[in-house]
Amino acid sequence: MKSTDLYDVIIIGGSYAGLSAAMSLGRCLRKVLVIDSNNSCNKQAPFAHNFLTNDGINPQEIRDQSKKQITEYKTVTFLSGLAVDAFALENSYEVITEDGQKFTSKKVLFATGVTDTLPNIQGFSECWATSVLHCPYCHGYEVKNLKTGVLGNGDMGYELAKIINHWTDDLTLYTNGTSTLTPEEVLKLNKHNIKVVENEIDYIEHENGQIKQLHFKDTPPDEMVALYTQLPFMQQCSLPEKLGCDLTEKGFIFVNKSMESTVHGIFGAGDCLSLFRSIAHAVAQGNKAGAIINKCLIEEEF
Repeated sequence: MKSTDLYDVIIIGGSYAGLSAAMSLGRCLRKVLVIDSNNSCNKQAPFAHNFLTNDGINPQEIRDQSKKQITEYKTVTFLSGLAVDAFALENSYEVITEDGQKFTSKKVLFATGVTDTLPNIQGFSECWATSVLHCPYCHGYEVKNLKTGVLGNGDMGYELAKIINHWTDDLTLYTNGTSTLTPEEVLKLNKHNIKVVENEIDYIEHENGQIKQLHFKDTPPDEMVALYTQLPFMQQCSLPEKLGCDLTEKGFIFVNKSMESTVHGIFGAGDCLSLFRSIAHAVAQGNKAGAIINKCLIEEEF
C-alpha cells in the first residue's frame, strides 16, 4: 500500500481503543487509516472479563471480530505495520511506517498503549497476564477466596494489598527485600491478617503460565494461585512526544476533556492515557474520541 491521498484521520494502534475509534469514524463516513503493529498489551491474557457480551472470551477473538465488523465500513483501511516517524505539515500530519510508506491526514489519534517493564525474576514473564495479574476487576473473580500474593513495597504495595484483600482472606504481601512500609501500614495489614514477607524472590515455579510456588533465595517456597503487582511502564510509541505532546507526571499522554493532546489535531485514547486499563474503558474512550474528532472536522469544514 502506498498513497499520497489525504486521510481524515490516521489511527496509530489497532487494539480496543483504536478499533472503537475506527468504527465510530467509519460510521461518520470519514476516510480513516488504522496502522497496527499487532502488539496489544494484553496479548498474553487467555481471557477477557468485565466487558459486556464478551465476558470470558479470548482477547484476540474480540479484536478479530471487531476488525471484521469494521471492514464493512468501506472508508476505513487497515495497514499492518509500525509507525516510526511523524511530522507536522501546514494543515496536516505525515506518518511514516517502518517500511518507508508515507501517509498524510488531517488528524492523528494515538491508541498505542503502554509497555510494562517486567522484573528480572525467572518465570515472571511466562506467568504475566495469566496468573501474575495487574487488575482485580479484570481477573479477581476467577481467583476469589484462593491463596493469593501481592508483589509490592511501600505505599504501592500497601494500597494494592488493601484492594486485593476484598477478594480473598488468604493474602500475603511480598516486598522482595527490606520492607519500606510504615509502622502504621504494617499494623493495618496485621489487623486484616495480611502477612508481610520480606525475603528476596529467586524465581517463580509455574506450569504453562499458572503459578505454583514463589521461591526465595534463603527460605522455603510459598504456594499460591495468583500474584498481583503493578509494574512501571513506558509509552509503547514515542511519536506523541516527538510531535510535542505533553506527558503527565505519571507518564501518560496528557489530553483535555475533548481527548485532544497539547498539540492541535493530535488525540489520544486507551491505555496510553490512564492507569485504568480495561477493554471496556478503552472501547469507551475510542468511541468518544472518534465522535469528537468527527465534530472537530465538521467545525473546520462547515
